[in-house]
Order: sequence, then structure tokens, then C-alpha cells
Amino acid sequence: MQKMLLAILSLLFMTTVGAQITPSPLVKEGQGPYTQLILRGAMVINGTGSPAYGPVDIIIENNKIVRIANVGNPGMPIDPKSRPALKAGGKEIDCSGKYVLPGLIDMHGHIGGRAQGTPAEYVFKLWMAHGITTIRDPSAGNGLEWVLDHKKKSAANSITAPRIHAYTAFGQGSKSPIINAEQAKAWVNDNAAKGADGIKFFGASPEVMDAAIRENKKLGLRSTAHHAQLDVARWNVVQSAKAGMTSMEHWYGLPEAMLENGTLQNYPADYNYNNEQHRFEEAGKLWKQAAAPYSEKWNKVMNELIAADFTLDPTMNIYEANRDLMRARRAEWHEDYTLPSLWKFYEPSRVSHGSYWHSWGTEQEIEWKNNYKLWMTFINEYKNRGGRVTAGSDNGFIYQLYGFGFVRELELLREAGFQPLEVIRAATMHASQALGVDKELGTIEPGKLADLCVVDGNPLKNLQYFYGTGAIELNDQNEIIRKGGVVYTIKDGIVYDAKKLLADVKEMVDAEKKKTGWQLKQPGVK
Repeated sequence: MQKMLLAILSLLFMTTVGAQITPSPLVKEGQGPYTQLILRGAMVINGTGSPAYGPVDIIIENNKIVRIANVGNPGMPIDPKSRPALKAGGKEIDCSGKYVLPGLIDMHGHIGGRAQGTPAEYVFKLWMAHGITTIRDPSAGNGLEWVLDHKKKSAANSITAPRIHAYTAFGQGSKSPIINAEQAKAWVNDNAAKGADGIKFFGASPEVMDAAIRENKKLGLRSTAHHAQLDVARWNVVQSAKAGMTSMEHWYGLPEAMLENGTLQNYPADYNYNNEQHRFEEAGKLWKQAAAPYSEKWNKVMNELIAADFTLDPTMNIYEANRDLMRARRAEWHEDYTLPSLWKFYEPSRVSHGSYWHSWGTEQEIEWKNNYKLWMTFINEYKNRGGRVTAGSDNGFIYQLYGFGFVRELELLREAGFQPLEVIRAATMHASQALGVDKELGTIEPGKLADLCVVDGNPLKNLQYFYGTGAIELNDQNEIIRKGGVVYTIKDGIVYDAKKLLADVKEMVDAEKKKTGWQLKQPGVK
């Protein structure tokens, strides 16, 4: 079963080893790191859940935050004598009116795909343009060797890219099916020896899952899962958490752990898992088959996961087209920033993964809207009881574009009931904890690495200020303006012009349009 599942996934994602996307070129962007960098007059949202405060000067030396100095009172002129001095050879940036946050962390970041025709540079720059300085690549779709090579280059800042955490799909590269505990443990040890940061599971027999997860934990690596329907009936998220898995993606395996009036999802007689219209249409009916919110079974599952220090990474944005297909198709950034090949990949198809719009309409969208209500209730209450929730995008599929989709994930956490500060914490501190890098990243504190993003506006008032396209507003002269967007993305103390990175992406798209004579048209329009 495990070998069959991997084969299906390889066919769907079309990103198997030996079929990698165009690698990222050597870096041309970014300034620094500097012996000293001072961000002057900023408002700070530090990622811990603390309210914003400022104005402050943030002093960075090489790649470390060394001091956060209060330099005055809000609305009052800053006395230059109160400010930390700039050392010879240092650099200062005026951040008056700007908000500085920890670099954002995307916990579900596929680095493009061959079928999408998305080069790594395109994906990396879209992430960096939205303040994303760290990503977790689940399943190493371009091959572990390729991903580890780009991880190394990113760490050395020889390419413009976020930090990369490489999680290999369980069984990837195995010459034969893994069918027993000894084979599972051997593969896990080999995966660790190759340099992977963790494992992403889709499913296997209980014996194999239990052995692999426990061995991976023993080695000190982390793990996640998309509990696919082919194996979820015999191994769900609660079993994974008890065995030592550290996180999960989406929600597969969660409602299945608390089904009512049966032990299996209520599949129609003609259901075929390989038919994605079947798979995702029926998935929209799954949460209502689970125990009701706050019921005994619902509470039991939640409490077991929290007790296991288990992380939920819901990636709600990737399925938003299921509840409002037109909204996702008509997102304004597609026109300028979606490559022609990626738009083609998004269109209805029986071949492209996530393009299952064979017949998608009102009934399917209503089911998914109700599905989201129940899903969001669980996520919000999980957070309220002390459970860790993070933000991930899973973009490059289902009309969700890298970077932009991550910001939409933040908006959906807000819709689920998170306060804006809780949303930011999910995307920063809690994500760094889930990755095991919280001693270095995830908050703005002296001693932490200088991974930051500078935003033109207060995202606590409007999370749409994170979008590269900004938010629409009227100024005092009754003129329509765009406010917001990340101004600077700082990684390892290197300052990147985020708006220039986004402009680079537009140039790539424009060049491809000119080369192919392509014009964006909605599906079915001649």
C-alpha cells in the first residue's frame, strides 16, 4: 500500500527525483550583512504575543540582534541624542511609520514543480517578497539531494532564498516497498544520514508507521503527515501523535479520529480515490461526519493531541477555492505574478493535481463552507487550550500563488477566531518552536538572528498589508491608493528590497507572456 501511495503521489505532483525544476541562480540581490545595521524609529511586533511597541531603534551587528532601544514617545519628535550611535561602516534605515516583525515562517512550502513550470527563483522571490524567511519543504518533491543543495546555498546566502527545512516523503528513494518495522527503521536512519531535517508521512501499515515515527523521534528529527485516505482507516492522527509525530498538515486523519455512527468515511459506492473530483468533493462532507464540537469524543481527541505537544498546520488557504472557486480564480495578483504555465496547471484537468474542477458548483461550495466552520472551530479551540497552531501555504496548486497564499492563510486564521497577535505568533514563534529553531528565530529579541520583515502599515489593523499588492484605501484627498506590502525582508542580516523582488517576478511573467503570446483568460473562455 505504501509503495502504491508513493507512486500515486509522484504521478500527481510530477516532481520526482530526476525531474527537478530550474535551480535558483547565484544571488544578485541584497545588501549586507553589515558590521552594524540600525532600523530607526520602528514599531515592533515581536512575535511572542506581546502588543506592538515603539518607536525603537533595533541594533543588529553582523547577523545578530544586539539591542532594542526605546528612543522616545509615540507622536513626539525623537531626540537624536537619545539614539544609539551609528558606528563607522554601519548602515541605518529609517523605519518611521513602519512595523518590524520576525521573518515569517511558511510551514508548508513546495519549491515549485515541473508540471507547474515554476523555476526556483520565481518561487523563492515570491516568498521573500512577502517577508517569508524560512520554509519547510514537505516531501522534498524535487529530490532530497536537490533540496539539500539549495538549503546549503540559502544558508550561505549564495542564492536569494528563505532558509529551508527539508522533510523527505517517507519511502522516497526506496528500491522496494517498506513492509515491516526493520525496513522502516533502516530507511529512517538512512534518511537522517543523508541530511534530511525530518519526514513527511502519507500512510503505511500500522507496524511500519509506528516503527518509523518512533525511530525518527529517537534520532531527534521531526515529522509531519498528510494522513491520506488510502491508509487513514487504520492509522489516524492520534496514533501518529502517540508514536511521537510532531505535527500534521491539513486536517486529514483528524475528523477520522472522531467519526460518529461508523468507523469509516462515508464513501459513495462509485468513489475512486484517484478521481480528484471524487476525493475532494467527498472530503468537503467529512467534518460533519465527526463528533460535534465540544462533545466528549471531540474533547478527548483534542486533549490527547495537546498532551502530546502536537502541532497543527492547517493550510486552510489551499482549499479555499473549494468554498469559493470564483474568488480564488479572480485574485488580482494572477494577472501580474502567475506564470502562464502555472495558470495552465490550475485550469480544470483530469491530470494536473488540484485541478479537479470537473463539475464544481454551488452544492460543492456550500458543503465546503460548512466544512470550514467545523474545521475552524477545532483549530481555534485547540489554540485556546494551549495547543500550537502554525501557518503554512501548500501553494502552487488550486489557484493559490506562493507568498500571496501564505498571507491568505493568515487571514483565514483570523477568520477562525485568532486575534491578530495570535495570527502573527502562529507564523513566527510557534512555527520556530515546531521546527526546533526557536533559540535562533521566531521572535525579535537580543541574541536572535536578524531575520525580520518591515511592513508599510500596521498588520494588526489589516493583515492585507502583508500582500505584495497592498490594501486598497482612500486618502484624505479622496484618491484611491495602495497601502502596505513588505518593504524590506532581512535574512541573516542581509537587507532585500521586497518590492524589487516582486518586480523581478513580474518581469519573469511578462517575459514569458511575450515569448508565448499568452493572455490570461478564465477557463472555458475563448
